[in-house]
Amino acid sequence: MLDGPEAGMVGYDAKADVKANSKLDVAVAGSVSGFVTRALISPLDVIKIRFQLQIERLCRSDPNAKYHGIIQACKQILQEEGLAAFWKGHVPAQILSVGYGAVQIYNNLREAVVTMYRTEGPTVFYKGLAPTVIAIFPYAGLQFSFYRSLKLAYDWVIPPDGKQTGNLKNLLCGCGSGVISKTLTYPLDLFKKRLQVGGFEQARSTFGQVRSYRGLLDCTKQVLQDEGTKGFFKGLSPSLLKAALSTGFMFFWYEFFCNLFRCIRREDR
Repeated sequence: MLDGPEAGMVGYDAKADVKANSKLDVAVAGSVSGFVTRALISPLDVIKIRFQLQIERLCRSDPNAKYHGIIQACKQILQEEGLAAFWKGHVPAQILSVGYGAVQIYNNLREAVVTMYRTEGPTVFYKGLAPTVIAIFPYAGLQFSFYRSLKLAYDWVIPPDGKQTGNLKNLLCGCGSGVISKTLTYPLDLFKKRLQVGGFEQARSTFGQVRSYRGLLDCTKQVLQDEGTKGFFKGLSPSLLKAALSTGFMFFWYEFFCNLFRCIRREDR
């Protein structure tokens, strides 16, 4: 399931940038903008996962709920774990790219992999695979279906006059189709996260109640019984906010670096 800046690039026409920038410039701008975007939206990803794993209701009325809103969760995490907590689990490759300081992090990552393999065997790395595979096909199908439908609706509301490039329409319809598709398939992402943290119940005890699941069906059944249908959509709000911001950030930083490279080339000339 697409869940990053790449998902928001549906229909984007980079031909104008290619004319003004070399292929290398465009490739570097795309890579760097992806790097910066993922770093900026990481806090939303952390909050989304915390919401997904919380058994208690996400509301103020539940006295046992550790988190009940995005702003409250930000304050809570910052107070208890510090600013660095918002980048826990950030892409190791991005951390490694900063140089020597990443060596210790790499060693910790390697130790974690070895420990997981020794204690639970090779299947531990495939926890949550079932909902991931199941989600791929409906998500892709829904995304393209809604994308076409939204484009038709856009043309009905704002008839094309032959002067528009279509980039704005493609961007809006692409974002809209992604939001709708993500909402409809979101429960599968929640099940994936719940299954992936299996075996770490003791480590999560400070965050509230914990559950053990025997598989996808058991996870679905327990969430429905203990948390109701709303439990299937815990973390949806930061997830959609993340999707919207990642699209905007991706385009902003892409254009920024393309313009920066053009200015550098002009100076060199």
